Amino acid sequence: MTISETLERVAANKSFGGWHARYRHRSRALDCDMVFAVYLPPQAETQRVPLLWWLSGLTCTDENFMQKAGAHRVAAELGMAIVCPDTSPRGTDLPGEHDSYDLGSGAGFYVNATREPWKRHYRMYDYLTEELPSLVRQHFPVNGREAISGHSMGGHGALVMALRRPGHYRSVSAFSPIVNPSQCPWGRKAFSAYLGEDPGAWTQYDACELVAKGASSQRLFIDQGEADDFLEEQLRPERLEAVCAEHDHPLTLRRQPGYDHSYYFIASFIEDHLRYHAEHLTKR
Repeated sequence: MTISETLERVAANKSFGGWHARYRHRSRALDCDMVFAVYLPPQAETQRVPLLWWLSGLTCTDENFMQKAGAHRVAAELGMAIVCPDTSPRGTDLPGEHDSYDLGSGAGFYVNATREPWKRHYRMYDYLTEELPSLVRQHFPVNGREAISGHSMGGHGALVMALRRPGHYRSVSAFSPIVNPSQCPWGRKAFSAYLGEDPGAWTQYDACELVAKGASSQRLFIDQGEADDFLEEQLRPERLEAVCAEHDHPLTLRRQPGYDHSYYFIASFIEDHLRYHAEHLTKR
């Protein structure tokens, strides 16, 4: 067994008859140690189960969703495993990595960086589409049926990964996603640092651009709070709505009055998303 295939369990807690655990491993893609969390429902003790990937947002780690979303109860009922990775490489201490909340630490944006000093470590797209899935399949009783979801920056990551990999995920959803990062301050800052100043290099990580190019025809399911402080400047769901309408791409976009960008919003509607994914994960 190679070093990247070795897992160290750092914590475990019984939850709704299943187990939530955190693991550390050495990542080849990121060239650093990484921690991720797994929730295994009680059904996983006797059979292989479907898997939901959850990608978190800016400043988050693997812990935010697992502790705050209230997903374990429904996942246990549905027999669904959840894997929650970290949002960026850790322990690299690159120049400027910790200077702002929206670049570097906790802000990997789920891309493969091509510019210095980021390109050696900030390869989150490869980590989450190749390395970590291989590790999960090797060590946990999952059955190969996968769905993906996320929040904010993680919603962006979920949409991009699903659109770029047609047929891989049975379903995709997002809470408050950054749908057009090449046209918002968060995305422009991150993309110019990680990918360079050519906007043409950014389109492969932009959900609106991918829909416009016909990358996939998979339905997108999105919840967006109408009281979200980032709605007008950063998130702009109407842009995705317009491009989906123009290109006849299936989209369910629910606007939720009074809800903000917090985990109170996610906890309020996570059951809807889990049941949506379970419906697709159990189809033959």
